[in-house]
Amino acid sequence: MESVTSYIPHREPFLFVDEIVEMTDDRIVTTKMIDPSEDFFKGHYPSSPIMPGVLICEAIFQTGAILISKIIKESEGENGLEGVPVLTRIQSAKFKKMVKPGDTLTLESSIVEKLSNVYYMKGSASVDGKKAVFVEYACCLANS
Repeated sequence: MESVTSYIPHREPFLFVDEIVEMTDDRIVTTKMIDPSEDFFKGHYPSSPIMPGVLICEAIFQTGAILISKIIKESEGENGLEGVPVLTRIQSAKFKKMVKPGDTLTLESSIVEKLSNVYYMKGSASVDGKKAVFVEYACCLANS
């Protein structure tokens, strides 16, 4: 399977996906090891560090962007799909478990519906098989 960076433009220090585990036409699973030395742990919160929920969501969104980019790559020349996946909506975000230094996130994202250049998606992040975050969101293809 290709590397994460062959699908999305994100790079360190704002890349929140380490590895693609599985990818089908409408679903993807990735992982991210949460390094205890991440800068955000210094201030969130020093005595009891947890990964900010917005960054967990970002990892889910990056996972979904990889899937959309795969679809775009496979369809180049066939139906004119082009652009960069850009987040346009976040809804129904639910935070159920804290993510701590040293945890490994398992990230899943799937396409619920596609209308024109908009992808309606759902995603989740889990630690040790327990859901930490669930979110529904939408992305559209923007000209780069």
